[in-house]
Formats: sequence, structure tokens, C-alpha cells
Amino acid sequence: MEHSRANEDLMLERRARLAAERLLDQKQAELTAANRKLSAHALNLSGQIVDQRRVVEELEGQNTRVVKDLVAANHKVVAVERLLWDAIDTIHDGFALFDASRNLIAANPPYLAAFEGAGDVGPGTNFSEILDLCIDEGIVDLRDQGADDWYEMMLARWSNSKIEPITLRFWNGIYVKMVDRRTSDGGVVSLVLNITDSILKEGELRDARDKAQAADRAKSAFLAKMSHELRTPMNGVVGMADLLLESPLDEEGTLYAQTIRNSGEALLEIINDVLDFSKIEAEKILLKPAPFDLERLVQDVGLIVDPTVTQKGLDFQIDYDQFLPAEFVGDAGRIRQVLTNLVGNAVKFTDEGYVLVRVVGVVNDAEQNCQLHITVEDSGLGIDEDMIEHIFGEFNQIEDEANRKYEGTGLGLSISHKLVEQMGGEVWISSVKGEGACFGFKITLPLVAEADMGSAVLPAGIHRALVIEPNAMDLDILTRQMEFLGLTFAALPNVDAATKDIDPDIVFVGLQRELGDGGGAIETLRSLFGDTPIVAMTTPAIPVKLPSGIATLSKPFKREDLFSSITEAASFAPKAPELRQLRLLAAEDNKTNQLVFRKMLKTLTLDLTLVENGIEAVHAFKNGEFDMVFTDISMPEMDGMEASARIREIEEERGANPIPIIAMTAHAMDGDEERIKQSGIGHYLTKPLKKDQIHAMIKELSPEDTDPFQE
Repeated sequence: MEHSRANEDLMLERRARLAAERLLDQKQAELTAANRKLSAHALNLSGQIVDQRRVVEELEGQNTRVVKDLVAANHKVVAVERLLWDAIDTIHDGFALFDASRNLIAANPPYLAAFEGAGDVGPGTNFSEILDLCIDEGIVDLRDQGADDWYEMMLARWSNSKIEPITLRFWNGIYVKMVDRRTSDGGVVSLVLNITDSILKEGELRDARDKAQAADRAKSAFLAKMSHELRTPMNGVVGMADLLLESPLDEEGTLYAQTIRNSGEALLEIINDVLDFSKIEAEKILLKPAPFDLERLVQDVGLIVDPTVTQKGLDFQIDYDQFLPAEFVGDAGRIRQVLTNLVGNAVKFTDEGYVLVRVVGVVNDAEQNCQLHITVEDSGLGIDEDMIEHIFGEFNQIEDEANRKYEGTGLGLSISHKLVEQMGGEVWISSVKGEGACFGFKITLPLVAEADMGSAVLPAGIHRALVIEPNAMDLDILTRQMEFLGLTFAALPNVDAATKDIDPDIVFVGLQRELGDGGGAIETLRSLFGDTPIVAMTTPAIPVKLPSGIATLSKPFKREDLFSSITEAASFAPKAPELRQLRLLAAEDNKTNQLVFRKMLKTLTLDLTLVENGIEAVHAFKNGEFDMVFTDISMPEMDGMEASARIREIEEERGANPIPIIAMTAHAMDGDEERIKQSGIGHYLTKPLKKDQIHAMIKELSPEDTDPFQE
């Protein structure tokens, strides 16, 4: 029993020992795992420490380099600052820098030298204190300006966003110009420039200019006096020569008197040029603006040169822009003088060909003025390019073999040039030697009032013209004038090219050498166009005999003469029967369509009766007389087809001829037109209606004794 107990104890002890061993093994395993984890963590920490040490070493290196760079940069800044101030100190003019509070930061010796012995000026001194010092010590010559006003003015300069330069005079006669600029932080950089030498030189130049102007005025006054004294007796010479020519003289005496008059007039022209030139030089010519008719002025200049133009057989034309006003405000006498000189030169230096005066312009409605361009073109001698500037000089003429036979003072172009400049304009020239020249000038003149450019009304039945003119320049001017009047035209070079197919309302024929005998040309036109009105365009240099009943239009063409010639030619034509108004009845129920229809007929001359349905249309037709009916189809109470059928019945009852009835309808499907016309409607227009279609229909169907298209 004891033995069995001992065995049990032994077993218990053995079990306890095994349990203890297992626990020990477990703890050892845990301890081993913990040691392994601690070893790994320690290894990781060791790596981090190594990395951290490396970063620290790199940062220490960068920090050292930054410190070295900063030291080097500071040395450079100090060196640059020293160079900057050394450079500023070498500037002969004053230099100063102020902060945003107007306190002086720094200034160079020339700036501070102005205050030497007058007070302390240095860093920290306010600009207002410097101004006080200038006033109190008399450093700046205030001229006639009060001290307080000058002080406020100088302070106000620096209050502006842009500081304007100012010139000051110091007590010792030195002139300085202050040029100030604002810095980005609100401060001011001030430069004080010594301009004494420039001021003194300007004074010397001003004195020299005054002396030269005084000499010029004295010279011009002398010329003016002498020209005037010469002009008075020369008027007597020319006047007495004219009287002498009116008295009975033999051939030799007449020759002597004409020579005296011609020579006197030539001398008078020279004296007048010298007188005008002297007045311009002495600045005694005053412009006298007044309302005038520019177109009439240009035409008057043409009349002045007409005898010479006729004698030479030149083609002289005036091209005045048809859409340009005629009434302006300006010195008409001086403008005429300039234009006469240019036109006279063109005629003088042109032995064959043409002279053209062209007037165009641009109207400025906002300012109520017009910029005018006036040119004089010719086919004469022309000018070498290197002589163009020369001819505008005083007493200058082109001396060559071609020009030697032409007399003159050489003052005309110079006077014209100065007059145009005095009027605020400019003169120009373009030329090719041997091919002619073009002189022009540009001036701007105020408008008198808006011109009435559309008052001319052509005679009835004059709509289309035939123009027979071989001269391209004349043709261009004339046809543009016709376009302005509302005439359409066909142009032909000669009478032989005309055919009956043209069918004009009026014929213009240029009776030039190219067209041969005037009578023969007229007979050819009469055979082609019967009683169609004819206007013969004549040239004073080429006289022609014309049959009776032919109107004439003389060159250069004038727009009022063109209109007069058309009116005159129409009066020669057989009288057409007196026309009456076209009587038109229209039925339309839609108010908007009624308005549209009225607007489409607004420009026509007719008597319109407009009703709203078929019943009213039939009633109006019974009680009135009409030449034509327009009717809508779909209308209340009675539609257009029924109304048309009733109108045809009324016509049969009266024994009257059927009048045209035109349908205005939106029915545009196949078969609609045939169905509608069965009711007695002869013509058919689909909506939306077109103005040109309605007008064409009216023109086609109107009775011969009506003309709804007359103006």
C-alpha cells in the first residue's frame, strides 16, 4: 500500500518535472524570439543613426557654403555700391534720392554745392526744408512769382503721378532743368541738369532770328512800296492803250497800241506777283473767309483761260465731283489766285492735248467741313524729277531749251505754295518729262450748309441716254454726271456704231474731228432714232453748224448746263399726249399685307383704292373707274375669284373692255393657277410678293396714257 502510494508520488513528481521542463522550454523560446526582435530593432536603429549622421554632415557642408556665399555677396554689394557712388560723384550734374516721405537719402556733391554756405542739407533733410532754404537764402530766382506760390507749385509737382520737368534760374545766372522720376517704393530720383549754355545759345539764335526777320520785313516793305508805286502808273499805261485801240488807227498804229497794251499787261502781272510775294514775306496777307460757290469759281477760272485754250485747240475739261457740295467758307479770291496760276501754267506749257481740272473731297459731317483735293492735269512739257522742288522756289524757272520761249517771273508757284500753306493746306506735283504734269493742292474748308444734291428733276420720259463720244476723259466726266441725275446710258465711240436696237430716250453726240461733219452726224441719228431728242456736245475750239431743233452742251461740262441741255432737247421733241394717273383697285383682307402692298407702291405715281374683301371690291368697281385690279383670293364674305367673276359681268353689262385682274395669293400648288384664272383673272402672283414683280406687272399692263413710273 505504501508502495503504491510511493509510486503515485513518484508519478506526480515526474509529471510536475515534465510540466516545469515544458514551461522552461516555452519561456526559452519566447526569450529567444524577444532577443531576435531586439536584435532586429537595434540593427534598424543603427542604420537610422548612420543615415542621420550622413544628413547632418551634408547640412553642415551646405550651411558652410551658404555662409561663404553670403560673405562673398556682401563683398560684391559693397564693391558695387562703392562703384555706384563713385560714378555718381563724377557726374557734373546734380543727383539726389528721396524716400517716400520726401526725406533726402543721398545726394552727390554738385547737388549739395547749390546750398553750400546757406545751410545744412544732408541725409534726413526733407524736400520742403530744401524749398524753404531756396526761398530764404535767395538761391532760386523766383522772377515775378510769389514765394508762397512758388513753394506750393514745387510741392504740387511731386504730387502728380508723372512729374513734369521744370527750368529754374539760380541767383548767379545759372539755369538748371529738374528732371524727377518716381521710384517703385514711392520715392523720387531727382536730376538737376545745367542747361546754361543751351539757354544762352537759344538767346543768341533768337536775337539773330529777330534781326533776320526785321531785315526781311524791311526788304518786303520796300518791295511792297515800290511795287505799289509802279502799279499805279502802269494801270494808266494799259488803260490809255485800251482807249487808243478804240480810236481810229491805221494798221501800223493799231500794232503799236496792241504792243503797248500787251507789254503793259505783262509788266502789270509781274508787278502783281512781286507785290503778292512781298506781302507774303512781310506776313501782311490776311485771309478773308466768306461763303462762296467753289464750283462756280472753278468754272470762272476756265473762262479766264478760254481764249488761249481756243487758240491752241486744247481739250479743256472740269471734273467737279457730283456728290460734293458747292458752298464753302473760305477766301475765294486767294483760292481763285492759286487755281488761276496752276491752270494758267498748264495751258501755257501745253501746246496740244488736254488740260483737266478735277475737284474731289471728303465731307466730315461731325465737324461740318470738307477736305478738298483740287488737281490740274495736263499733257504738256512735263518736269524733270530733280527739278520738282526747284520750281516752288522764289524767282525760279526751269531753264532749258523747251521752256526758254515761255516768259514769267518764277513767282507764281512760290506764291501759290505759300498761300495754300497759309490756308492750312499743302501743294504737291507729279510729272514725267515730256508726258505732262499734275499739280494739286489740298485744303479743308467749312461747309456753308448741307447741299441739296437731288433737286433736279428730269423731263418725263427721259430715262436712258446714248452717248457718242470718242474722248475717254470727256466720256468719263459726262457719264458720271448722268449717273448723278439718274440717267442710264450706253456709250459708243462714233455715230457709225449706233443701231436702232439701242432705243434711247435722248442722244448725246460729241461733234469732234473724229465724227466728221456735224450735219451728217445729225442726219444719221435722225434716220436711226426719229424724233428722239439730240444734244450736240460742242467745243469752242471747233465751231460747227447744227440743224434747228438740236440742243447744245458746251465743254467743259457743267452739271447745271447738262440738266438745261436735257430740258432744252426734250422741249424740241414732239409733244407726247398728256398723261393721267393710273387708277388701281386692290382687295386684301390682311392689315399687314395691306401695309406691305402700299409700301411697295410708294414710289409710283397712281391713284390706289384699297378694300378688305370681295364685296367691297365689287362695290368699288361699280361706282368707279379703274385701269387694273389686284386681288387676294382667300377673303371673308366674298373671295377673290367670285369678286373677279362679278367684275367681268359688270364689264359685259357696260360693254367695256376687260381690264387686267392680277391675283395675289398664297395658293401655289399644281392646278391652282388654272383654277384661279377660270374665274376671269388674267394674271397670277404668288405670295410672298416681290416689289420688282409687282412693278413689272404694272409697267406691262398700264394703259399708254399713264406712266406710274414718272418722277
